[in-house]
Amino acid sequence: MIPRYSRPEMSAIWAPQNRLRIWFEIEAHACDALARAGVIPPEAAKAVWAKGQGPYDLDRIDAIERDTRHDVLAFLTHVAERIGPEARFVHQGMTSSDVVDTAFSVQLKAAADLLLADIDHLLAVLKRRAFEHKLTLTIGRSHGIHAEPTTFGLKLAGFYAEFRRARQRLEAARAEIAVCAISGAVGTFANIDPEVEEYVAAKLGLAPEPVSTQVIPRDRHAFYFATLGVVAGSVERLATEIRHLQRTELREVEEYFAPGQKGSSAMPHKRNPVLAENLTGLARLVRGAVVPALENVALWHERDISHSSVERVIAPDTTVTLDFALARLAEVVDQLMVYPEAMRANLDKLGGLVHSQRVLLALTQAGMSREDAYRAVQRNAMPVWEGKGRFLDLLKADKEVARHLPAPQLEALFDEAYHTKHVETIFRRVFGTG
Repeated sequence: MIPRYSRPEMSAIWAPQNRLRIWFEIEAHACDALARAGVIPPEAAKAVWAKGQGPYDLDRIDAIERDTRHDVLAFLTHVAERIGPEARFVHQGMTSSDVVDTAFSVQLKAAADLLLADIDHLLAVLKRRAFEHKLTLTIGRSHGIHAEPTTFGLKLAGFYAEFRRARQRLEAARAEIAVCAISGAVGTFANIDPEVEEYVAAKLGLAPEPVSTQVIPRDRHAFYFATLGVVAGSVERLATEIRHLQRTELREVEEYFAPGQKGSSAMPHKRNPVLAENLTGLARLVRGAVVPALENVALWHERDISHSSVERVIAPDTTVTLDFALARLAEVVDQLMVYPEAMRANLDKLGGLVHSQRVLLALTQAGMSREDAYRAVQRNAMPVWEGKGRFLDLLKADKEVARHLPAPQLEALFDEAYHTKHVETIFRRVFGTG
């Protein structure tokens, strides 16, 4: 991923030196296991650790690979040049997928750990802002049109619950991908004992893959990247909400606009939701990896490398991008400017129409059929859209409505507190406390 959308800790997971370090540790741990089993001399395993560690000469490895056309063999040749004669015991009974796939699992697990920390930070910010605006009244919208009152805190509580689900899914994806395969050609353990796999897995914090053929099955990876895609979808949903609410006609919230910041090269007055728009684009990139990851599942027989080129791109790009996006989203929410006065003004724009359902229900409870009550409420609501009065006044003047609901009873139906009476209950469900 380009540096503009990268953070150092996540990028470091995918750095060539880190990948080669993991490759080496897999080989070295395997040597330890083989030495414990009496397959290779203990002194050889010690020599591997003593002489084979990085940093590695990337130019030298590239030069070797130009001849071998095989990245793992190029690396092993470079390590052998360092270790000397004991290098003949490295990679005993193993195949390149044992190294590459197991290292990939280590990297994806490490990436998941960072993403989980990102979500934790975002959850903390969402919780703080949700409680801050727990009773900040605003209009809820369906189809983009005014529906009924809600609170801005409830909006944020909904996003908190969504990202908490995202965290649970990511934990499951982390567990799904944290597997090790040291089973040799076509996965039969013919030339290496399963205990070697178990030993290496324990050292790397992984679980042995029950059946690895010659690769770790790619349904695991598909689940991982699909999970990242769902998280990205949640990022975009919150970013889109902010973008909508910042529109000039609403301006209920606004991204923080720093002193000296510029919104447009042509129009000095502009204050644009550029970070939320950026998040929308980044989410598209992450979701773009989902279909290729799914297509990687169907590999030929026990092994092919059609997945390899895909994963070399989507693994660093999606994890780096999502890491950046989650951090940026937390910053946007943390600094979000919230305008309760604008929310109040927008809530009042339709002259009380937002209480239409309550009037409908009251009429049915007063004896009208639902069909008649709906017609009565609607015939008084439609003129309000055209600026021909306020809803409550029109209802009071309607003889059929007045016959069932006297003026004081009608007025009581326009109490906005009615719509917030269960906010505490919802908050307890989401946060475990009122």
